Amino acid sequence: MTNAEKAKVYQEVLEHIRLFIEEHRLSPGDRLPSERDLSEELNASRSSIREALRAIELLGLIETKHGEGTFLKNYRPYHTVSLLSTFILNETRTKNELFEVKMLLEQNAAKLAMEHIDQTSITRLKEIVTEQHSRNNRHFHFFKTLFRLCDNDLLLKIWQLIEEFSRTVDIAEYHKEAYLELIEGIQDKDNQKIQYIIGQLYHL
Repeated sequence: MTNAEKAKVYQEVLEHIRLFIEEHRLSPGDRLPSERDLSEELNASRSSIREALRAIELLGLIETKHGEGTFLKNYRPYHTVSLLSTFILNETRTKNELFEVKMLLEQNAAKLAMEHIDQTSITRLKEIVTEQHSRNNRHFHFFKTLFRLCDNDLLLKIWQLIEEFSRTVDIAEYHKEAYLELIEGIQDKDNQKIQYIIGQLYHL
């Protein structure tokens, strides 16, 4: 499936769920359509539906219970589909905008993390860099640790959402050495170095 096709499936799933919630006046705890129902209704594969639901779950809007189904967790009309759809992108210009926002969030997280970093966190970051992660997973775990140091759950959720959707748009190449340099910049509280290194990851 191409990136454009994936984006189309995400949009259709999100819109279908939004309408279902509003038409049935669902409340937190109410059950949503199953993967199978969504697959048949939207003529999309179960795996594509599952990916879209996982993206919505990252925002904390739904909850999947194994063997039971998918349930509404925290629905607010003003921040669901309209927000999510912003990140479902398939044009070159919007792809660049997506990565620019992702870069800015990560630069800000690294800057905030400078004020909260301790030796335990430094050790953990170094372990993530040296562990046998794929490049994308290394990036995810590294920055998830930094965002947690910021102690801002909303910031973390927004970044996780963008990180998830960015993988459907393009597979970025991240090099191990850059993360080690970034750790040095955080330890030295060198914000200029931090901003430069993260900017180089995206070549924007």
